[in-house]
Amino acid sequence: MYRAAKASGQSIYWVEEALLQAIAPDIIFTQDVCEVCQIDTRCTAAAVSRLPKPPRLISVSPSDLDDVFTSALTIAREMGREEAAYAYLARLRKLQDEILQTLYRHRMPLRKVALLEWMQPMYNCGHWIPYQIACAGGIDLLSHPRGDSMVLPFEKLVQYDPEVIVLAPCGYTVHQTCAELERLWREPGSFLHDEAWQALQAVQHRQVYIADYDLFTQPSASTLVDGIRLLAALFHPELFEVPAHLQHKFQPFDRLPIPVS
Repeated sequence: MYRAAKASGQSIYWVEEALLQAIAPDIIFTQDVCEVCQIDTRCTAAAVSRLPKPPRLISVSPSDLDDVFTSALTIAREMGREEAAYAYLARLRKLQDEILQTLYRHRMPLRKVALLEWMQPMYNCGHWIPYQIACAGGIDLLSHPRGDSMVLPFEKLVQYDPEVIVLAPCGYTVHQTCAELERLWREPGSFLHDEAWQALQAVQHRQVYIADYDLFTQPSASTLVDGIRLLAALFHPELFEVPAHLQHKFQPFDRLPIPVS
């Protein structure tokens, strides 16, 4: 649907203009990171241009992890809550720094990671996610830092042979991803049946995990730091534990009712 709409110059979103007029916002924050996940600035501008009092449009479109933090400050400043943002970001930076310091103190080697934003076809991870992986003590050489995720040929994943695989399809919760994996298992041509998948060291060593999308593909500073905390526990369980409030946000792949290897 998205490809057809883009080819014809149409948007996949529509705006309830009567409701927007009733709300009469002074500011609307938009994004241009992904036209599929949320409505973009161009479509929003077209809708608000017909309002009696057009609001200010402010695009918040981060590319990396520092941009996400800066975006939080931008939003707070526009809302008159700049000091609150500084306190909020300082707390998140402290959590992030504690992980990095622990990794440094123990001289932990980087884990070889692949985080996938989609499964069939496979997509690598982009934008800020490679930085999350680095902050958690991993490295994803298949990723696209500061850029869009891209189709990842299965053969490249096999050649890379990561130590850890994280499946976090954009827009999918753990429950939804598990249901999709079970569906893929019933398809004869699925990568799950490929001997090369079964032979990956991450699969063999039961280091494949399913995680909620919002810890990675949703650019909120607090949820992305939660994503770092989860990844750190998955990459280096000898040093970190999964925080209690994140226990429901992930699941080991081998708990699925399908053969692992």
